[in-house]
Amino acid sequence: MPTDPPPPISAVAFDMDGLIFDTEALFFRVAGELLAARGKAFTSEMMTAMIGRPAAVTGPTLVAMAGLDEPPEAIMAEARRRFDALVDTAIHPMPGLFSLLGRLEEQGIPRAVATSTRRAYALRLLGNHGLIEHFAFVLGGDEVTRGKPDPEIYETAASRLGVDPSTLLVLEDSPAGVASARAAGAYVVAIPHDHSPAPGLAAAHLLADRLDDPRVLALLDG
Repeated sequence: MPTDPPPPISAVAFDMDGLIFDTEALFFRVAGELLAARGKAFTSEMMTAMIGRPAAVTGPTLVAMAGLDEPPEAIMAEARRRFDALVDTAIHPMPGLFSLLGRLEEQGIPRAVATSTRRAYALRLLGNHGLIEHFAFVLGGDEVTRGKPDPEIYETAASRLGVDPSTLLVLEDSPAGVASARAAGAYVVAIPHDHSPAPGLAAAHLLADRLDDPRVLALLDG
């Protein structure tokens, strides 16, 4: 794991799926049901290949790895329908989120969301949980040209926050997201979970146990 010393942190960018909310567990369930209806099984390897990436990548990946003969657009549209039917009641904020947001607000550190998912969907989830007001803006995957692991989304987030990327703390949970933030020059903290285990996140500067891990909070005091 990289051992670069942390820089002074002037802003924080949050990924959303699997980082702010436990949506990855719901997607794993939905994808499993979708493939089971076709006599196929959704695997951890498929999840690893898809997590943190934009829909333009995840659809073809799922079709290829599952050996389906349906158009990726149709498969992902069905996945979204299944997901949307459950998302308002089946997801929850991740542990430590409110503690971290409270600390950031106390210290006046600006915050944004930079997610591979569609902006409208991100606003829906954040709005359902009263979280939109905690962030300066939400940057969706449909608002950039190149999705994660390309650095564009975090470079854009840093620019909109008015900070140099080297002083941006990025909180991530996927290998693609970690690669994106590292390429942008940000300081990256990754938080592993069941669907994105620690070995795939080794390029992060720090692996934390949860969002309000004392090591994360200590970065804000630098």
